[in-house]
Amino acid sequence: MWSDLDNLVEASMQEWKVPGLALAVIQDGDIAVLKGYGVRDTDTGLPVTIDTQFLLCSITKSFTAAGLGLLVDERKLDWDRPVREVIPEFRLHDPVATERLTVRDLLCHHSGLPRHDWIHMPGDLSNAQMLAALRHLAPNKDLRDTFQYSNLGYLVAGMVTERISGQSYQDFTTERLMKPLGLSRFGFSIEALAAADDAARPHAMDGDERYRTPLSPIRAMPAGGINASAADLAKWARFLIDGKAHGQQLLSPQALREMTTPRVHMGRSQYAEVGDSHYGLGLFCEQYRGERTVAHSGSWTGWSTLMTMQPERRAGVVVLTNRTPGSVQAILTYAVLDRICGREPVDWFGRLAPKRKQALEQQALDKKASAEVRRSGTHPSHPLDDYVGDYEHPAYGRLRIDREADGLAWRWRGIEEKLEHRHYDVFITPDRPTVLHPSNRTLTFRYDRQGRIDRIEMPFEEMVDDIVFHRAAAGDVLDPAFRRLCAGDYLHSGRVIEIRLDARGELGMTIPGQPTYRLLPADGRSFRVDTLESFGVEFRRPSPDAVDALIFHEPRVTALAPRVPKA
Repeated sequence: MWSDLDNLVEASMQEWKVPGLALAVIQDGDIAVLKGYGVRDTDTGLPVTIDTQFLLCSITKSFTAAGLGLLVDERKLDWDRPVREVIPEFRLHDPVATERLTVRDLLCHHSGLPRHDWIHMPGDLSNAQMLAALRHLAPNKDLRDTFQYSNLGYLVAGMVTERISGQSYQDFTTERLMKPLGLSRFGFSIEALAAADDAARPHAMDGDERYRTPLSPIRAMPAGGINASAADLAKWARFLIDGKAHGQQLLSPQALREMTTPRVHMGRSQYAEVGDSHYGLGLFCEQYRGERTVAHSGSWTGWSTLMTMQPERRAGVVVLTNRTPGSVQAILTYAVLDRICGREPVDWFGRLAPKRKQALEQQALDKKASAEVRRSGTHPSHPLDDYVGDYEHPAYGRLRIDREADGLAWRWRGIEEKLEHRHYDVFITPDRPTVLHPSNRTLTFRYDRQGRIDRIEMPFEEMVDDIVFHRAAAGDVLDPAFRRLCAGDYLHSGRVIEIRLDARGELGMTIPGQPTYRLLPADGRSFRVDTLESFGVEFRRPSPDAVDALIFHEPRVTALAPRVPKA
C-alpha cells in the first residue's frame, strides 16, 4: 500500500522546495509509517529523523483543549463557565462580552474579536501584558456571531488552565498529557527548540526562492508554541482517536466528543471531496470523500504542519515541514487517506502544482498593481522633523518616529528600520517576507486643526479600523516647573478661568458654571481637556519665567485669555 508514497513525498518536496519533512501514518490504531525525509537544516545538511523536533504551531491548540477537558472530567471546570469567574481581571472592549464569554467560546473562536496577532507578535510581551491589552482591542463582531480565529483566545484558555490547576501551562501539559502518553521529544519554547540536539530549522519563501530564516518565538504558548517530533505527534494523534493512553482511558469519551463535535462553521472548500469545515474545541471537524475527519493545521514563519485523524477507521496522518506554508501537507494527507480507505487516489499533486505557479504569477501582478496606485510626485505636508516623536496605543504599545538624513525611520517593539515615503503623508514599512515582520504596512500621519502631527494610523488588524497611535506627551507639559508657571487666573469675556495644581502636580481648569476639568499633557505647551474630545488649551510662554496667556482650541473657535495679574 505504501510502496509509492516515497515517490510522492519526494516529488512534492522538490516542487514546493521543502527542505525537510517528517511523516507518520496510523492505520487500524497502529503506527504503519514513521519516516523522515530531507534535511532539518540547509546549513548543516543533517537529515530529518523520526525524533527531529518541529514547531507544531497551531496543532498546539489540541493540547490546550484536551488539557481543559481533563479538568472538566475532574469537575473542576465546566466548558460553559464564564472566563471572568476564573480570571477576575479578564476584560474585553465590550463589557457585555466580558461577562458572558465562556471557556467554550475561547476554544471555538467565538469571541467577536478578529485575530489581532500583532499583540502576541513579535513576542516581547508577557502573558499578563497580553491579557491586559485585550480590553483595548476593537471587536468587529458580536459575541458568538461568527467564527474568527483567535490565538489570543487560546492564550487566555491556557491561563484558565493555570488558574484552576495551580500549575504553569507547561508543567500541567507535561505532567497530565505528555508523560502519560510517553512523549519524550518535545519542548515549550523557541529557545528549547534551539537547544535540542535533533531539531529542525525554519525556511521561508520570497517568491520562488527559499531562505533559511531565524527562529521566531510564539509567546502565546497555548495557541502554538509546542515543539514535538513526528514520533511523539503520532502518539498524540493516536490518543485523539479514543482518548486512551497505553490502554487506559486518560480523557473521557464525553470530553473527546466535545472536542470533535462541529460547533462553528468555518467555510466551504472549493473541492467537492472536502466540503464544509467546522471548528470544534481545538480541532477542525470536516469530511473527506464522505468520511468524518478531525484535524488541525499549523503555520508560522518557516514552518507548516498538519495532523488529521479518521476516528471511525482509527487512522491518522501527521505531516511536519520546516518550510513556510504550501500544499505538501494536504497532498500527502489526502493521498494517505485515499489508500487507507481503498479508494482510487485523487491526483492532488496534479491539481495543486499548477496553482503554485499561478500564485507566483499573481504575486508579481500584485506588486505591479501596488506600484501603479502610488501617487508619484507628491510630498509630505510638513517638514520631516514635525513627524518625529513617540506615539502610543494602549494595547499595541509605543511607536517611535526618528529623523534620518534622507527620510524617516520607525522603531516599534524591537523593530528598527527606515520607512519609504509612499505618497502625501503616507509612509510604508519594508517588505520582508522571509522573517516575522509587519511588511508593507502603511503609516498614515494625521494632524489636528492647529496643523500639528498628532497621530499615526496603521492597519495592524485588517478586520477593524486602522490602529491609531496618538502622539505621546512631550515637551514643557511634562516639566513640573512649567506647570507651576501655568497655575493662576485668566480672563475671557468677563469670566475668570482658574488654573490650579492639585496634590499630584496635575493641572485642573475651572470655568464659572462648569465642573473642574483635568488638563492632560499633550505636546509642547498644549494640554487636552479631559472628557471634552477635540478641546484643548495651550499656554503662551513669552519667556522662561513667565506664562502670560491661555489659548483655547475648540472645534469652532480659537480664543485667547490673558493672565490676570496678581494683586
